[in-house]
Amino acid sequence: MNTSILRIENLTKIYTDQAIQNTVLEDMSFQIDEKEFLCILGPSGCGKTTLLRCIAGFEKYSGKISVDGVEKSFPGTDRIMVFQDFNQLFPWKTVEKNIQYPLRLTGIKDKASLNKISKDALSKVKLEEYGKYYPFQLSGGMKQRIAIAKALALKPKIILMDEPFAALDAMTRRDLQNELLRLAHEGSCTFIFITHNIQEAIILGKRIMVLTKRGKIVFDKKNPIECPATPASPNYGLLWQQLKDALYI
Repeated sequence: MNTSILRIENLTKIYTDQAIQNTVLEDMSFQIDEKEFLCILGPSGCGKTTLLRCIAGFEKYSGKISVDGVEKSFPGTDRIMVFQDFNQLFPWKTVEKNIQYPLRLTGIKDKASLNKISKDALSKVKLEEYGKYYPFQLSGGMKQRIAIAKALALKPKIILMDEPFAALDAMTRRDLQNELLRLAHEGSCTFIFITHNIQEAIILGKRIMVLTKRGKIVFDKKNPIECPATPASPNYGLLWQQLKDALYI
């Protein structure tokens, strides 16, 4: 039986620019179960990225965000964020050193341990042969796999993904979707994945949420389509239309 790992209560985020206030999230509340894969859809400006930044501890806010019952207001290795930008890696470090760098910051100094953890992480994303490469030698899709490996190496409870595949070509995007489904099935992480793409939400999400202005939740349901979901799956068209309608409420 799943238990709640993330609880958000009355979350409000207001950006202030001189005398102007912009309420991005207003009185938002929901919870996520352990090992759940939540996809969040919503138009630009509805607060999706701000929500992830609040969960990650990068923003000040009012309300309460708890992980495993413990309130969180600062960044921590229990919540790791993967961004859309390909340039998430230090260009002067090899792939394995990029993965090992945040591990060193957590206090792991033993070289053998660092090598084992980075090797295991690269194996999970099927790039074990690329540990000695530098980022400029990798494709965009490979860089995103390394960013995911870097996150997995820290063994977080929650991985936050802000449209990580949006800038990739269709074939690479589909390959990485399949990889992420495999990792989610094999691993112990909870995933929160932002996308503008309805099809991607249906393919990846075990649960799908749609937000509108100020983070209002207008759709929040378990995905009824059995994995792997394709346009030929029963009820695919119905769910696609429901999500499209929710986006334009």
